[in-house]
Amino acid sequence: MAKWVYKFEEGSAAMRNLLGGKGCNLAEMTNLGMPIPQGFTVTTEACTDYYNSGKQITKEIQDQIFEALTWLEGVNGKKFGDTEDPLLVSVRSGARASMPGMMDTILNLGLNETVVNVIAEKSGNARWAWDCYRRFIQMYSDVVMEVGKKYFEELIDKMKAERGVKQDVELTAEDLHELANQFKAEYKEKIGAEFPTDPKEQLMGAIKAVFRSWDNPRANVYRRDNDIPYSWGTAVNVMPM
Repeated sequence: MAKWVYKFEEGSAAMRNLLGGKGCNLAEMTNLGMPIPQGFTVTTEACTDYYNSGKQITKEIQDQIFEALTWLEGVNGKKFGDTEDPLLVSVRSGARASMPGMMDTILNLGLNETVVNVIAEKSGNARWAWDCYRRFIQMYSDVVMEVGKKYFEELIDKMKAERGVKQDVELTAEDLHELANQFKAEYKEKIGAEFPTDPKEQLMGAIKAVFRSWDNPRANVYRRDNDIPYSWGTAVNVMPM
């Protein structure tokens, strides 16, 4: 069976073609004993397979991603969607060559209303928790599902006008909770489906979005101008927040 996912500790600087620039550097830092958060890389070959499989992530690759996720939960002592100590991750693209136009990083993936309430209670800062969530909804909607930022910015501006404030920081926890609900309603209107609450569904959506970004117009122009082969693909790096 092919290996599609590597823990940072399994890679090295010599594996740039397979792990991409970020992935091989994270692996090398791990090998040097540097104190970086441990994560895993979905390989460039998985990206190529995604296109060869009709823009689908095969069950074999998905199973390896979830196996790596279970390992990540274990080494961090946290779990996706947990009501005690939830795991949140970042998802980053990482081709072997620097590639302007690739997908922006997704932060705080794993948030949903249950997790937000846990974070609000444990931190004692509900405003911060709800602010993280409304930002995540906007980021995921824009970067993963290609719902433009402007729709969410318009909702923010409307709420600030209704509250008689000028700065985002002047909105309360209750305001941000309401804003998160408005963002999810906007997502449903544009996409025709509910905003995903299952962290695993969010993760797979983000990984697919990284693969899709390899084929976006800006990336294609950059590759053509710099003689970067389409067949190289991009890797995906997943690590804890």
